[in-house]
Amino acid sequence: MKEVRLNIRNTLKEELELFFLKYDIPKFKVSQVWDWVWKHHKSNFDSMTNLSLKERELLKKHFYIKQTQVLKQSTSQDGTVKFLFQLEENKVVEGVLIPQLNRRTACISSQAGCSLACDFCATGKLKLFRNLTAGEIYDQVFLINEFSLHQFKKPITNIVFMGMGEPLLNIKNVLKAIYYITNKSGLGMSGKRITVSTVGITKIIRYIADRNPNFNLAISLHAATDKKRSQIMDINNSNNLLKLKESLKYFYSQTGIKPTFEYILLKGFNDTVQDANDLINFCASVPSKVNLIEYNKVEDTPYEKSTLKSTNLFINILEKKKVLVKLRKSRGEDIGAACGQLATQNQA
Repeated sequence: MKEVRLNIRNTLKEELELFFLKYDIPKFKVSQVWDWVWKHHKSNFDSMTNLSLKERELLKKHFYIKQTQVLKQSTSQDGTVKFLFQLEENKVVEGVLIPQLNRRTACISSQAGCSLACDFCATGKLKLFRNLTAGEIYDQVFLINEFSLHQFKKPITNIVFMGMGEPLLNIKNVLKAIYYITNKSGLGMSGKRITVSTVGITKIIRYIADRNPNFNLAISLHAATDKKRSQIMDINNSNNLLKLKESLKYFYSQTGIKPTFEYILLKGFNDTVQDANDLINFCASVPSKVNLIEYNKVEDTPYEKSTLKSTNLFINILEKKKVLVKLRKSRGEDIGAACGQLATQNQA
């Protein structure tokens, strides 16, 4: 029976060490292979020139290298670039590059589709096809960084897990991808430049807190009372605001990392004076900061962007109570690349 080959990018380094030991290959060769696969992003073993021909043939016999490809890209009038990435099994996901002054932010996906069905989000209207592998997550960052180097002559500066899917429901592959992104055998980026965004899976927030995370945490809050949050986010029925608050207090106590609350302003729904005061009360429970987000219209939803007057009043109320708050302007809306708009239908 023909031996099944494995995608080497889904293999743990320790597993490769055992494989090399079995064939009497020096252990230091593992690090050489790892650099070729991750840091240099090589797609075949023949290009690994510091390995012997015998070693390369052995690798080809037992492994293959499967990488994510850019299927299509489009550029917004404001310079935002949306990427359509081809995965294995003919699945696709979307990612975004947002260039701003001295920042070049890569927004990447962690799942093909999403299971959470948040009422205002386009991705939530898709079903969940599957989790992305660590390699598929890493590839998005690598490919967006290559584009940034070519287009802007500068690397990306920040990474946000705010694309398609819920990162905490694919936490093992997300953590593995972040390891490669931050490791010297990978991209060598600082974890301080990485933000993982979640709707608030409280059990996994505690799981992360116990593992000394080297990245930032953002919470898709969008309402600061259970009644309103449950209307737009089903997750609040199983992970309510009290559970969320307690998990974030634990996260901060273990890590010292201030979470960021993301809050999309929806006209007439969560942008009133009372809503601002509810948010202030919730923020008082844990050291934090707030990113207010302009809503981008999604088909078949009743929601609209908050007015400039309501937005400014909301900000002023928060600032008077010393809440650290920023307004995130919409980017890439004309190409469906803005917050909440990623929802490719190009699934096989």
